[in-house]
Amino acid sequence: MCLLILACGLSFQTNQPTPTKLTQEHITQARKILYEGTKIKPAELARITLTQTDLNLAGNYLLGQYLQSTIHVELVNHKVRCKVSVVLPTKSWPLYFNMSFRLGNEISEPLPRILKFKIGELLLPANVADKVIHTLIRYSFLNDYFILATKPIERVEIADQHLTIFYDSALPNHEFNEQSRLVYQQKIVEIISKHDPKWRLSLADLLKPVFALVHESATIETAIEENRSAILAINDYVNAESPPIFPAFLYKRPDLAQHFMGAATLTASTNSQVAKALGEVKELRDSKTGGSGFSFVDLAADKVGSRFGEIAVSSPENAYRLAQLVSQIKDYRDFMPDPRDLPEHMSEDVFKQTFESTKSDAYLALSAQIDARMALIPLYQLPKTTHDEKHHDK
Repeated sequence: MCLLILACGLSFQTNQPTPTKLTQEHITQARKILYEGTKIKPAELARITLTQTDLNLAGNYLLGQYLQSTIHVELVNHKVRCKVSVVLPTKSWPLYFNMSFRLGNEISEPLPRILKFKIGELLLPANVADKVIHTLIRYSFLNDYFILATKPIERVEIADQHLTIFYDSALPNHEFNEQSRLVYQQKIVEIISKHDPKWRLSLADLLKPVFALVHESATIETAIEENRSAILAINDYVNAESPPIFPAFLYKRPDLAQHFMGAATLTASTNSQVAKALGEVKELRDSKTGGSGFSFVDLAADKVGSRFGEIAVSSPENAYRLAQLVSQIKDYRDFMPDPRDLPEHMSEDVFKQTFESTKSDAYLALSAQIDARMALIPLYQLPKTTHDEKHHDK
């Protein structure tokens, strides 16, 4: 039955209107929509507003990383109309898989529901369409981006010109203290003012003293909030829009420090699934013509940074214990395994020939190797702690 339904979507013609080729300006805007998460304060995550143009740019850019496919989104009469067309890999002739759907909600309904769903010209009942969509999401790369599965949504408003997603303002573990962030920013200014310009600035030179301050000032009850503020403050410096006076390095590379802190910040502010997915998408994008190439070195920094951010806010005990351990590190090897022997600078063709996709056995094996290296670091082997372990002598 499912195969018959899917067969209805096959066509020699796309269901898209005349496609608009993404220019460099469009790609830059799409990247901003998808990747600016590390610069967003947790308090600002309560609402995201996207225009019809935003949805089309981000949707086409994202789908283009994985499939030769396009999406056309329209916001009309408080409804979302979407047409998706996937180019199937056939040698003799172009073959497309087309589907379309419409979402909308009544004034009394907080979340939109499927109003219409078609595979090719076959109109499916709403309940069948719901199962098809969830199956497509669950067993594809889209599962990593399915915000509904990772971050509760309070309601969605659809207007003719924009779509606004409102998140539950009562989400746990997302406290944000602007005052403590300023304290850690001031500590970073102090560190930079004393740094010897003859030497590279190690990321450890920032993490160790900042988290020493966290450990000194935090309690079990405030450790998560203080860790998040410290991570955000360090990321403000490492990933600043204007290059800092002294770039932070990991294994003599500033890009690794940027990847590590960006992933740590995103995870501490949202969740590790989103950080992991965005890290992979960025590397796939870099494999395209003109990019720096797919890099497992960068991906390792993303994965480890995400784990760092995850532990930092996972529980009050772990949060306090992590601050204590980071305050005692000797150098960056105490929180980042050496990734420099991993493959990098792979073009899209080389990546596909070697690994096929991010779901292949070869890719997953190398990813598991990164996880194994990370697991050898004591920082990522935190034991269970209790409130009794917190005794300050102030």
